[in-house]
Amino acid sequence: MKPVSEILIELYRTMLRIRRFEERVVALYPEQQMKTPVHLCLGQEAIPAGVCIHLGREDQIFSTHRSHGHCIAKGMSLKSIAMELYGRETGCCRGRGGSMHLADPEQGIPGSTAIVGGSIPLAVGAALSAKMQDNGRASVAFFGDGASEEGSFHESLNFAALHHLPVLFVCENNQYATSSRLAARQPDTGIAAKGAGYGIPSRELDGNDVLAVYRAAGEALGRARAGKGPTLLECRTWRWMGHVGPTCDVENGCRPRDMHEEWLSRCPLEQLRIRLPESGALSPDFLESTELAVCLEIDSAFNTARHSPDPDPSQILRYVDGRG
Repeated sequence: MKPVSEILIELYRTMLRIRRFEERVVALYPEQQMKTPVHLCLGQEAIPAGVCIHLGREDQIFSTHRSHGHCIAKGMSLKSIAMELYGRETGCCRGRGGSMHLADPEQGIPGSTAIVGGSIPLAVGAALSAKMQDNGRASVAFFGDGASEEGSFHESLNFAALHHLPVLFVCENNQYATSSRLAARQPDTGIAAKGAGYGIPSRELDGNDVLAVYRAAGEALGRARAGKGPTLLECRTWRWMGHVGPTCDVENGCRPRDMHEEWLSRCPLEQLRIRLPESGALSPDFLESTELAVCLEIDSAFNTARHSPDPDPSQILRYVDGRG
């Protein structure tokens, strides 16, 4: 068991890397060199950080169109992601996948999918494989509130519960599917409550409180590895930017400004930053040195990406027609 101070520092560093990476995408996207659509997770950093800190390299995560934070928290190279955003041959998918289809199997990231709810049955399949092989691996499905309305969500929970599979379902409930509010789409029963119908332990928690996510995910993954089956976590949060792109849809009237400002005041990174001195986790120059190190890493990632080679146009069918 790591000391509390070490855990807090790791969580903070992961959240800061996600935050600064996404901010750099916002700053550079208007240059029009990134052609892929980007779905940013600014404001949601606590969820991937609090979950993925419990995962080993061999454990697998399955992500969505909003995948950057999950992949960074799981250990994927920032350069690999940045190069993919620029569509470079050296990107994680050789420039063919873009932001919504990041993959790094060696880091336990078989791939993310833009299909709403698509990550859920994939994680269940991986968990079934792990159980059949008895290899001790766990899998995690990240998905949004909109995915809880898909049939794949219910079918997957039922199958995972029936077979006691080592899978964790993590719903990042940012309360809007594109610009449609959750309350306008579903009765106000809560997403976590849906797990009860399948006998799955479920919890609703503050997704901006990284320590709450850390504790809940640790308990759930412990259950999964002990053969006690799946858990559903509904992590309530808020995305700072629009559904897609580097701008904020609040300006267009897609979401209420007062709610947006309230959630901005509950910044997950700032909440943890306040707790660090209280825990004794801070050395006098910790924040400054960590900020500098992260910014230098991101500078290197994006500078490399901007100057990396594009795919050869003559190879446009490669990886599509079976030639590999």
